[in-house]
Amino acid sequence: MTWQVEAEKWRKFEKLEATLKQQLTIEENNEELLEDCFYKNLSFGTAGLRGELGFGTNRMNLYTVRKAALGLVLYIKSCGTAAENRGVVIAYDSRHQSTEFALEVAKVLGFNGIRSYLFDELQSTPLLSFAVRELNTFSGVVITASHNPAEYNGLKVYGEDGGQVTLEAANAITAHTESIDDLFSVGVAEVAYLLEEGLLTYLDHEMSDRYLLHLDGLLLGGQLDKSLSIVYSPLHGAGGKLVCKGLEIAGFSNVTIVSEQAIPDPNFTSVNYPNPEEPQAFEMALIYGHKVKADLLIATDPDADRMGVAVRDLEGEYVFLTGNQIGAILLNTLLEDKLDRDTMPENGVVLKTIVTSELGRAIAQKYDVKTMDVLTGFKFISEKVLEFEETAEYTFLFGYEESFGYLIGDFVRDKDAVQASVLIAEVAARYKANGQTLLDGLQALYEEHGFYQESLESITLRGKNGMAKIDDTVNYFRSASFVREFTQPLSTIEDYAAGHAVSVETGDQRPLDLPIANVLKFILTDGTWFAIRPSGTEPKIKFYFGVKGGTKNESDALLLGLKGAVMMVVQTLTSNS
Repeated sequence: MTWQVEAEKWRKFEKLEATLKQQLTIEENNEELLEDCFYKNLSFGTAGLRGELGFGTNRMNLYTVRKAALGLVLYIKSCGTAAENRGVVIAYDSRHQSTEFALEVAKVLGFNGIRSYLFDELQSTPLLSFAVRELNTFSGVVITASHNPAEYNGLKVYGEDGGQVTLEAANAITAHTESIDDLFSVGVAEVAYLLEEGLLTYLDHEMSDRYLLHLDGLLLGGQLDKSLSIVYSPLHGAGGKLVCKGLEIAGFSNVTIVSEQAIPDPNFTSVNYPNPEEPQAFEMALIYGHKVKADLLIATDPDADRMGVAVRDLEGEYVFLTGNQIGAILLNTLLEDKLDRDTMPENGVVLKTIVTSELGRAIAQKYDVKTMDVLTGFKFISEKVLEFEETAEYTFLFGYEESFGYLIGDFVRDKDAVQASVLIAEVAARYKANGQTLLDGLQALYEEHGFYQESLESITLRGKNGMAKIDDTVNYFRSASFVREFTQPLSTIEDYAAGHAVSVETGDQRPLDLPIANVLKFILTDGTWFAIRPSGTEPKIKFYFGVKGGTKNESDALLLGLKGAVMMVVQTLTSNS
């Protein structure tokens, strides 16, 4: 079916939702936009949907959400009556139409006889994960686009362990969703009927109270300076209440909230891009920080699964830490704390992704703790946590990824900015008690383990042509031509789509014990590395870089040379010429 036929089907649907109908009418002559809206179905990725809001099969709207919800229904029913009877928890953040989409999911589930537990106000993704485990439901759904711009929304699906659904489950849900020919025919029940029949239950603050009891068990021991001055911003999202209560439980009273950004706002009015990975997201927090001379600035993204940090230096300026640096500091203090309290298990394990800094591995080795790599995406960390819970082969200690996601306590099975915010405050308070800052702690780690440095470059290529160019770029890097022509000496190529690593010198192969994924990682003869991964949630291709030098200057030079060589190739491939 061509995109023109699909667009005409939408035009002729008499009961098309009024706002979508108006948007479609306004853009009826914008052929480029229409093609992008209809040339494909919004794909169900590794854990759900994410896309721009609007009309069409390639957008987030009432009908694509209902279709995905029915796909989930069909999957649950395929798993048997016991699965159906356990129900689904639903949460939502502050984005445009999040409340409506969450209710639509409940209405589709209820129409098909499956019970929903719907939060009565916006809540964080980690609380959704926690609630799935607490209520023993078969699944969970959160309506969020995480840290994407305001024009996006999404739908993420969780499994019964509280982690994002496995690849096997995601593929099954995708197949069920794609089997639905007419997305306008998806049945929904009325809310009054759902409440009357017990197919819809609203969840209140009692669930977050339970979560906070578990959070209390993660607090550090030792001397902490609780006078630490903190500025916190939820960036107009769902993290405000839980983060503030968590800091209060930990004993921090000198906390200033960025009041303008404490208000849930789908337009993210006071921030251009609500992503704590970006220093620009801290602009208002910086104003507050300078005003109160805060030791620490913390920001969480709209669904409160990512956390970023800035630290006040000796000159009174704020230094932003990368996700890798935050992870290294948290990991070192956690392991040090366990050693001090004699609670370090013999079979402890740290989990990180293949594009996360090797500094974490070096730190863990110091404490005789194993580090295990997984594919990019926190779902793969959660899967390992579940595996070790079942086999007892290892005891989970910490999981993190370079994109500002961290997990300390496994009562949640996704990255958790609430846990991370409380822990980073405690770590900073520990350093302050010794007359130091997080920056001092980071410098000490570099001096002990080497000057690790990482960087990320993202290229955005929108639309059908952009997706084709992303594919072409990855394919070129996978080709023999790239290996011959690249200007720096390559040692090993890890191709996660092929499932093996290849020695450039000998051609010998070894298997990669990870799921298949469209990711390439190149390791150079000096140990530096770079990786290539198309984004699963945005029209982007991402390039990751990692180096280690004996000094900061050496590390800077290595990183500059590696990035320059790779991005020169990328520029040629992605230019319009």
